[in-house]
Amino acid sequence: MDPTLVLAPLVNALWWLIPLALLGALLKSPRVKGILGEQLVRFALRLRLDRAIYRAVHDLTLPTPDGTTQIDHVVVSRYGVFVIETKNMKGWIFGGERQAQWTQKIYRHTTRFQNPLLQNYKHVRALQALLDVPPETIHSVVTFVGASTFKTPMPENVTQGARFIAYINSFREPVFSEAAVEAVLRRIADGRLKPGAATNRAHVRSLQTRTDPLAERRCPKCGSALILRTVKKGPRAGDRFWGCSTYPQCRVMQALG
Repeated sequence: MDPTLVLAPLVNALWWLIPLALLGALLKSPRVKGILGEQLVRFALRLRLDRAIYRAVHDLTLPTPDGTTQIDHVVVSRYGVFVIETKNMKGWIFGGERQAQWTQKIYRHTTRFQNPLLQNYKHVRALQALLDVPPETIHSVVTFVGASTFKTPMPENVTQGARFIAYINSFREPVFSEAAVEAVLRRIADGRLKPGAATNRAHVRSLQTRTDPLAERRCPKCGSALILRTVKKGPRAGDRFWGCSTYPQCRVMQALG
């Protein structure tokens, strides 16, 4: 018997599994998961906040002294400016407000990732420099979407799902006039880099430069050169880090990598 007569119907019946497998792999990629998470947050903002009061700006790339920084979402209102960092993750999440690294645990698999509060701190500082508004009017918000569970206590501005909406709504004291809100939106529009693929590629190159130990680094606060320093005392003695060359006038520090 010709084996092709047996295999052909089987191949024809299972051909559709190939694009399904490719789609599954694509949905698991960090880039696609990030985009899906941002779209979920964008949908929640549109659905749950009054657009006459809360004005949202998405995918905001701003220049910084050491390259660029990319912000997922910014919400501008009379009650303040809210800078939202989105994490599309599953599993157990462990972390503390001041820890440099947080932990994701899925069964026996453990992954470490940058503290999103520290990540969002740079976004907040870049936006504050652009807007020139009092720091207390800009609020950092982190939201985890996906099937994740916090296994350690989290600050109130670290939320799950659409709970970040309630956090934004908890601010009821006006800090801006309507005219000031419009001025903030104009400054964002004028100061942002043009959205699109070219800006995204340039941002990726900027990130790669910052993670290259041989590349020249600039202080994100004052623009001076960063130099390698070594911790001399304490439990971290011997560890190396990037420190601003103008220390002690500027005390910015960055971890290696």
